[in-house]
This record gives sequence, structure tokens and C-alpha cells, in this order.
Amino acid sequence: MAAAVRAGLWHRGVISVTRRGSHSHSNTALKPQYDAIIIGAAYLQKGGLKTAVLERRHVLGGAAVSEEIIPGFLFSRASYLLSLLRPHIYQDLELKKHGLKVYMRDPYSFTPMLEDGVRGRPPPSLTLGADLAKTQKEIEELYLNLLACAIHPLLDAPPVDIPGLTQGSLRKKISALRSLKPLVKSGNDVLNRWFESEPLRATLATDSVIGANTSPNNPGSGYVLLHHVMGELEKEKGAWGYVEGGMGGVSQSIARSAQSLGADIFTNRDVEQVLIGQDGSAKGVVLTDGTEVHSKVVLSNATPYITFKQLTPQDALPEAFITAVDQIDYTSPVTKINVAVDKLPNFLAAPNSADGKPGPHHQCSIHLNCESVEVLEEAYREGQQGRPSSRPMIEMTIPSVLDPTLAPPGCHVVSLFIQFTPYLLEGRRAWTDEDRDRFADTAFDWVERYAPGFKKSIVGKDILTPADLERVFGLTGGNIFHGSMSLDQLYLARPLPSVADYRSPVKGLYLCGSGSHPGGGVMGAAGWNSALKVLADFKRL
Repeated sequence: MAAAVRAGLWHRGVISVTRRGSHSHSNTALKPQYDAIIIGAAYLQKGGLKTAVLERRHVLGGAAVSEEIIPGFLFSRASYLLSLLRPHIYQDLELKKHGLKVYMRDPYSFTPMLEDGVRGRPPPSLTLGADLAKTQKEIEELYLNLLACAIHPLLDAPPVDIPGLTQGSLRKKISALRSLKPLVKSGNDVLNRWFESEPLRATLATDSVIGANTSPNNPGSGYVLLHHVMGELEKEKGAWGYVEGGMGGVSQSIARSAQSLGADIFTNRDVEQVLIGQDGSAKGVVLTDGTEVHSKVVLSNATPYITFKQLTPQDALPEAFITAVDQIDYTSPVTKINVAVDKLPNFLAAPNSADGKPGPHHQCSIHLNCESVEVLEEAYREGQQGRPSSRPMIEMTIPSVLDPTLAPPGCHVVSLFIQFTPYLLEGRRAWTDEDRDRFADTAFDWVERYAPGFKKSIVGKDILTPADLERVFGLTGGNIFHGSMSLDQLYLARPLPSVADYRSPVKGLYLCGSGSHPGGGVMGAAGWNSALKVLADFKRL
């Protein structure tokens, strides 16, 4: 028999959740005996094991949830984009049949600049999409705009005083050197912008640090970039999309698939501890209300830390293993702010049309404070010093421009995924409400610079610092990946070499979440792989 626990799963394309949930998503009461108690239960149920889902919160799906935090506005409260849902899982569980609908995005990336445009034109920007020719043209136009911005100051500067530099007294030569300043500055700008293409580099660099406590120049950040472009959606490689009704639509469809196969699903069922039998193997779980649910195997979709330090009796685990679990890195730089607005943001670099309809750039991941990699580096350095970045990296999305079910007519939901913020301020102090509001104001001030009028349009907000992500969703340290995606915590070493095959030191206890290979965001892959292990082992139990 099998049981599984879920406390929190994230990422821009992980699992998702229902709207406000009831105590039970099943027509039956919680039974004292199951073959499986698990989140993402469809594969075990399909394999012949009677399965139940126990969700800690009132909504199903861990951290990838749809919640109406502000009346009338439905947010993908944590996870906010879909891509890394493995295609075979999509097909095996017939998720389209069970209601999953995805809005594809093209273009998919928009990076506006703060620099002034030339001769009244909007500031430069960079838009990337699936069309290679259009993307190449965008990059070419960006180069030309930046080149024009670099040379433009020479129009208002007098020519270089060549005679003064070559003739006359020393004082006259020194005075003439001042006339070189505009030319030298423009020359440096041309070299830096034309040959380095900083906005393009910075835009790509965001995916190398997104959710990770690292800088674009740190070793290993390249893997995080690859991790985020290896997915696919509707057979389009590297694509990301919005789920209708918020990211909850994914879990709704998975839940319906599992229920159609006979699985039972329950919310508000908080697991207190894994039950260990006299033979040292997992025998089920006990809930916080004292209810015992027995099974032959338990699968945990909680983080490895929660699974092995909080849910599993410590005397059931080897001391050396517990020490190793303590050393897993869960550092998180992320604060997520969900914002309800009463009008569409209007960017200086791409002004809204007269009819007020969304433009192609509004459906994109909008990268703010990404003029250069150095801007990202400085944001990272501030975070490492224990203070929120004063000019943070912001990834902004407005899913309601494609999905009208999320907000009232004319209004929108805005997601701000922000780095870098520490778990503890100055390394020792917990965030207060005042600290949260102060940082939110900093983020809103920066959005305002790119899109004037944004602050006045805000009708409500929800601020989730790393500590809040841990408290609300069970994400240890606030880490959206269930553990760092650093090179020493990947593949055969994820989360630890001894449990990389999803089996734990306790017989019948398995990991099935993002803390296992292949890591955060690859929705369903760990669950599918662990289900195969369970089904193989179950025959021998």
C-alpha cells in the first residue's frame, strides 16, 4: 500500500492548484487504509494501487496555486508560468480532456530601457519571440537605437578644438581637452553597447539566475539558464505559456485525471508524521488531528528537509544521513508580489494604443532593470549583504491580457518575481509588515519609471518574501526549487547521492517532488520516476 505527502511545490512551470478548495475533492470520506496516499497520484492509481492525495492547505497543488487573494482577481499566487510539464505526462493523463487549456505567448520576452529616445522617439527596447527573422530585426533595431543614443550628445557639443590641443600654451591645451569629453564618452558608449549588447546579455542572463541565489557570472549559472529553456509546450521547444484560470488549471486537470481512475483527493489534511513499523519500514501517516492512515509505502512531495527532519522520526534515520540533510542548500533570493491593477500598464518604450488594447509586449515576460549584466550583479551583491536590492531584478507578467477569466473587465493581475531579497534582513532580523511594504514600494517605484501611472493603478497587493514562501507553501528557506540548483545538488547528487533514486533510508518511504532529480520546475518528472520505483518495489512487498 502507498501513501504520499505534499507540502509545497513550485516553479514557473510546475504543478498547480484549484480555486478555493473544500475539505474534500473526493466523494468519499478519508479511509484508514490505502494503497497510496500521494499528490500527483494518477500514475500509481493507473498502476493498480488505491491512492489518496493529502494536501496540507485548503487548495490543492502545493505552491503552484490559483487563489482569489483580492476580490475579483484570481492569481497564480506562487508558480506563474507553464513549460516544463513533460509531454508524455500531458498525454498519458489526458490533461486536455480533463480541462487543461494553455495560452501560448509569442512574443515571449520584452526588455524596455530607461534611456531617453532620440528626437522624441520612445526609449529603446528589445522584444524576443519565436519568429527568428523578427527577433533578428529586433536585435538589429536595438543596436541602431543604442548607437543613435550614444552619438546623439555630439549634436549639441562643439567640435573638438584641434588647434588648441596641438598649439599654444599648456593651459590652453588643458582647456581644449574638455572638448574631447563628449567624443570620448560617445565612443565608449558605442563600443560597450554595439559590441557587448548588454541588454541582450542581461535579458538572457535573467534565466540563468531566476530563482537562484547566484549571479550571472558565477560558475553553474549556465545550467540554470539551460534548465529554463529545455522545456516545451504544445510541441514548441522552449515555450512558456499561461494556464487558463491561473496555474490552478494544471492541478485541476491532474486531479480530475486521478479521480477518473479512482483516486481520492483531500485538502486541509496536514500530515504530522510518517508512521514507522517495528520492522523500520513506513506504514502510513498520522495527521495533525490524530487520524492514522495506513499504507505499505509513503511518497513525500515535501522538501527533503521537511520530509526527513520534520515528518520522519529521527530515530528511524542514520545519524550521518541526518547530518547530510542539514547541509542541503535552500537559500532563496526571491520575493513574489501579486498586484491587482485597474488599468493596463503603459510602458514608455512601447506606449499603449489609443483603443487601450494590450500590445504584443504585454503578453511577454517583461524584464525590468535589465539594461546590463552589471545592474544584475549589483542587485545580487546587495542581497548577499543581507539587504533587499535597491534596484532589484524584476520579471513582470500580466497573464490577464490573454486570459480574461482572471480579472474584471479593464483590470489586470500582475505578477512581479523579484530578486534579490534575503530570508533574514541583515542576516539576523525577520521581515516585518513595514519591511515588506517598504520593499514593495521600491519595486513599484522602479516599475513606475518604466510605466508611469502604475502606482496609481494598484488596487491591492500580496507580498511573499522568502520567509513567507516557506511559511505559506512549505518551501524550505523559500527556495522555489526545493533546494538549490547548483552543480553539487543535481542529477546523481539530488538531493543527496544516497537518495538520488527516490528511495529513502526508510523502506517504503520515497521522495517524489522537486527536491529530487531533475529538480524544480520539471513538472511531474520526479513523480513519474518515483511512481515507477514504487510500482516495481510494490510487487516485492
